[in-house]
Amino acid sequence: MEILQEKELVQLIRESDVPAYEKIYQLYSIRILKKLIRLLKDEEMAKEVLQDIFLKIWEKREQIDPEKSFKAYLFRITENQITDVFRRSASDLKLRTHLISASTELYNHIEDFINFKEVSSNLKLAIDALPPQRKKIFTLCKMEGKSYEEVAELLGISTGTVNDHMVKAGRAVKKHLMTSDIFMIILISSYISQ
Repeated sequence: MEILQEKELVQLIRESDVPAYEKIYQLYSIRILKKLIRLLKDEEMAKEVLQDIFLKIWEKREQIDPEKSFKAYLFRITENQITDVFRRSASDLKLRTHLISASTELYNHIEDFINFKEVSSNLKLAIDALPPQRKKIFTLCKMEGKSYEEVAELLGISTGTVNDHMVKAGRAVKKHLMTSDIFMIILISSYISQ
Protein backbone atom coordinates (compact mmCIF):
# COMPACT_ATOMS: atom_id res chain seq x y z
CA MET A 1 0.00 0.00 0.00
CA GLU A 2 1.31 3.43 -0.88
CA ILE A 3 2.01 5.83 1.97
CA LEU A 4 -0.36 8.36 0.41
CA GLN A 5 -3.22 5.86 0.49
CA GLU A 6 -2.46 5.00 4.10
CA LYS A 7 -2.42 8.70 5.05
CA GLU A 8 -5.77 9.15 3.33
CA LEU A 9 -7.22 6.17 5.21
CA VAL A 10 -5.88 7.47 8.52
CA GLN A 11 -7.38 10.89 7.85
CA LEU A 12 -10.73 9.26 7.08
CA ILE A 13 -10.53 7.19 10.27
CA ARG A 14 -9.91 10.41 12.21
CA GLU A 15 -13.21 11.60 10.73
CA SER A 16 -14.95 8.38 11.97
CA ASP A 17 -15.14 6.78 8.53
CA VAL A 18 -16.02 3.12 9.21
CA PRO A 19 -15.10 1.76 5.73
CA ALA A 20 -11.60 3.31 6.04
CA TYR A 21 -11.26 1.71 9.49
CA GLU A 22 -12.33 -1.67 8.05
CA LYS A 23 -9.78 -1.28 5.25
CA ILE A 24 -6.96 -0.65 7.76
CA TYR A 25 -8.17 -3.66 9.75
CA GLN A 26 -8.03 -5.83 6.61
CA LEU A 27 -4.54 -4.58 5.77
CA TYR A 28 -2.94 -5.27 9.15
CA SER A 29 -5.03 -7.69 11.23
CA ILE A 30 -3.81 -11.00 9.78
CA ARG A 31 -0.14 -10.06 10.13
CA ILE A 32 -0.61 -8.90 13.71
CA LEU A 33 -2.72 -11.95 14.61
CA LYS A 34 -0.01 -14.31 13.36
CA LYS A 35 2.58 -12.56 15.52
CA LEU A 36 0.26 -12.62 18.53
CA ILE A 37 -0.37 -16.35 18.10
CA ARG A 38 3.38 -17.02 17.85
CA LEU A 39 3.99 -15.01 20.99
CA LEU A 40 1.03 -16.02 23.15
CA LYS A 41 0.71 -19.61 21.85
CA ASP A 42 -3.07 -19.33 22.18
CA GLU A 43 -5.26 -18.41 19.21
CA GLU A 44 -8.28 -17.31 21.26
CA MET A 45 -6.19 -15.06 23.49
CA ALA A 46 -4.44 -13.66 20.40
CA LYS A 47 -7.83 -12.86 18.80
CA GLU A 48 -8.96 -11.06 21.97
CA VAL A 49 -5.76 -9.00 22.06
CA LEU A 50 -6.18 -8.19 18.35
CA GLN A 51 -9.71 -6.91 18.99
CA ASP A 52 -8.43 -4.81 21.91
CA ILE A 53 -5.77 -3.31 19.65
CA PHE A 54 -8.23 -2.25 16.98
CA LEU A 55 -10.76 -1.07 19.55
CA LYS A 56 -8.03 1.16 21.00
CA ILE A 57 -7.29 2.53 17.52
CA TRP A 58 -10.96 3.40 17.02
CA GLU A 59 -11.28 4.95 20.49
CA LYS A 60 -8.17 7.11 19.93
CA ARG A 61 -8.77 7.78 16.22
CA GLU A 62 -8.86 11.57 16.62
CA GLN A 63 -5.37 11.51 18.17
CA ILE A 64 -3.73 9.66 15.26
CA ASP A 65 -1.33 11.85 13.32
CA PRO A 66 -1.71 11.08 9.59
CA GLU A 67 1.73 12.62 8.94
CA LYS A 68 3.45 9.98 11.08
CA SER A 69 3.84 6.29 10.29
CA PHE A 70 0.59 4.52 11.05
CA LYS A 71 2.41 1.18 11.07
CA ALA A 72 4.71 2.41 13.88
CA TYR A 73 1.67 3.69 15.80
CA LEU A 74 -0.10 0.35 15.33
CA PHE A 75 2.88 -1.67 16.53
CA ARG A 76 3.32 0.61 19.56
CA ILE A 77 -0.31 -0.07 20.55
CA THR A 78 0.29 -3.78 19.94
CA GLU A 79 3.36 -3.75 22.17
CA ASN A 80 1.40 -1.96 24.91
CA GLN A 81 -1.44 -4.50 24.71
CA ILE A 82 1.03 -7.40 24.96
CA THR A 83 2.68 -5.75 27.96
CA ASP A 84 -0.77 -5.47 29.58
CA VAL A 85 -1.39 -9.19 29.03
CA PHE A 86 1.85 -10.09 30.80
CA ARG A 87 1.17 -7.63 33.62
CA ARG A 88 -2.27 -9.17 34.14
CA SER A 89 -0.66 -12.60 34.19
CA ALA A 90 1.12 -11.66 37.40
CA SER A 91 -2.24 -11.58 39.21
CA ASP A 92 -4.20 -14.05 37.09
CA LEU A 93 -3.06 -17.57 38.01
CA LYS A 94 -4.75 -19.27 35.07
CA LEU A 95 -3.21 -16.85 32.55
CA ARG A 96 0.16 -17.09 34.26
CA THR A 97 0.06 -20.89 34.15
CA HIS A 98 -0.70 -20.74 30.44
CA LEU A 99 2.10 -18.26 29.77
CA ILE A 100 4.61 -20.34 31.72
CA SER A 101 3.60 -23.33 29.65
CA ALA A 102 3.77 -21.32 26.43
CA SER A 103 7.21 -20.02 27.35
CA THR A 104 8.69 -23.53 27.18
CA GLU A 105 9.77 -22.97 23.58
CA LEU A 106 11.43 -19.70 24.57
CA TYR A 107 13.08 -21.41 27.53
CA ASN A 108 14.33 -24.32 25.42
CA HIS A 109 16.00 -21.88 23.07
CA ILE A 110 17.43 -19.65 25.78
CA GLU A 111 20.85 -19.98 24.15
CA ASP A 112 19.49 -17.74 21.35
CA PHE A 113 19.19 -14.93 23.88
CA ILE A 114 22.57 -15.40 25.60
CA ASN A 115 23.90 -12.41 23.66
CA PHE A 116 21.74 -10.17 25.83
CA LYS A 117 23.88 -9.36 28.86
CA GLU A 118 20.86 -9.06 31.14
CA VAL A 119 19.50 -12.47 30.17
CA SER A 120 22.86 -14.16 30.54
CA SER A 121 23.31 -12.70 33.99
CA ASN A 122 19.74 -13.53 35.02
CA LEU A 123 20.08 -17.10 33.77
CA LYS A 124 23.37 -17.42 35.67
CA LEU A 125 21.64 -16.26 38.87
CA ALA A 126 18.87 -18.84 38.34
CA ILE A 127 21.39 -21.65 37.75
CA ASP A 128 23.58 -20.56 40.69
CA ALA A 129 20.54 -20.79 42.98
CA LEU A 130 20.16 -24.51 42.23
CA PRO A 131 21.45 -27.10 44.72
CA PRO A 132 25.04 -28.14 43.80
CA GLN A 133 24.27 -31.56 42.24
CA ARG A 134 21.28 -30.18 40.29
CA LYS A 135 23.37 -27.24 39.10
CA LYS A 136 26.10 -29.59 37.89
CA ILE A 137 23.58 -31.81 36.03
CA PHE A 138 21.75 -28.83 34.52
CA THR A 139 25.03 -27.28 33.36
CA LEU A 140 26.25 -30.52 31.80
CA CYS A 141 22.95 -31.16 29.97
CA LYS A 142 21.79 -27.69 28.99
CA MET A 143 24.95 -25.65 28.76
CA GLU A 144 27.38 -28.32 27.54
CA GLY A 145 24.85 -30.31 25.51
CA LYS A 146 25.58 -33.70 27.07
CA SER A 147 22.91 -36.42 26.92
CA TYR A 148 21.26 -37.77 30.07
CA GLU A 149 23.13 -41.05 29.52
CA GLU A 150 26.51 -39.28 29.28
CA VAL A 151 25.81 -37.30 32.45
CA ALA A 152 24.60 -40.40 34.31
CA GLU A 153 27.79 -42.29 33.38
CA LEU A 154 30.02 -39.30 34.19
CA LEU A 155 28.48 -38.81 37.66
CA GLY A 156 27.83 -42.50 38.43
CA ILE A 157 24.05 -42.07 38.79
CA SER A 158 21.01 -43.40 36.93
CA THR A 159 19.45 -41.64 33.94
CA GLY A 160 16.23 -41.49 35.99
CA THR A 161 18.05 -39.44 38.61
CA VAL A 162 19.43 -37.15 35.89
CA ASN A 163 15.90 -36.75 34.48
CA ASP A 164 14.48 -35.96 37.93
CA HIS A 165 17.14 -33.30 38.54
CA MET A 166 16.56 -31.79 35.07
CA VAL A 167 12.78 -31.56 35.57
CA LYS A 168 13.23 -29.84 38.94
CA ALA A 169 16.02 -27.60 37.66
CA GLY A 170 13.93 -26.63 34.62
CA ARG A 171 11.00 -25.64 36.83
CA ALA A 172 13.23 -23.62 39.15
CA VAL A 173 14.99 -21.78 36.29
CA LYS A 174 11.70 -21.02 34.52
CA LYS A 175 10.15 -19.77 37.76
CA HIS A 176 13.15 -17.50 38.35
CA LEU A 177 13.00 -16.13 34.78
CA MET A 178 9.22 -15.63 34.94
CA THR A 179 9.51 -13.48 38.06
CA SER A 180 12.08 -11.17 36.51
CA ASP A 181 11.41 -8.03 34.48
CA ILE A 182 13.81 -9.31 31.83
CA PHE A 183 11.31 -12.06 30.87
CA MET A 184 8.91 -9.44 29.51
CA ILE A 185 11.77 -7.74 27.64
CA ILE A 186 12.71 -11.07 26.02
CA LEU A 187 9.13 -11.74 24.95
CA ILE A 188 8.63 -8.29 23.51
CA SER A 189 12.03 -8.44 21.78
CA SER A 190 11.20 -11.78 20.21
CA TYR A 191 7.83 -10.40 19.11
CA ILE A 192 9.37 -7.31 17.51
CA SER A 193 12.11 -9.29 15.74
CA GLN A 194 9.71 -11.80 14.15
